[in-house]
Amino acid sequence: MSTITADREELKKIIREACEDVLTDRSDLIEDAVIEAIEDIGMGRAIEEGKKKDYIDKEEFMKKLNVSLRPKK
Repeated sequence: MSTITADREELKKIIREACEDVLTDRSDLIEDAVIEAIEDIGMGRAIEEGKKKDYIDKEEFMKKLNVSLRPKK
């Protein structure tokens, strides 16, 4: 195995290109991460709201829980 040396600017360029390739070729990864983050925020808000209000019916909770942000494929 050989050793490759690169200065800081070359390394930054290589990393930048690799990130651009991933973002371009695998945009689904970004989409999944953003959707998951939004769902987590929603769950956190629901928990906080639940601490302030009365309990809700289990059926109503399950309906809200099963709503998905993901587009139907």
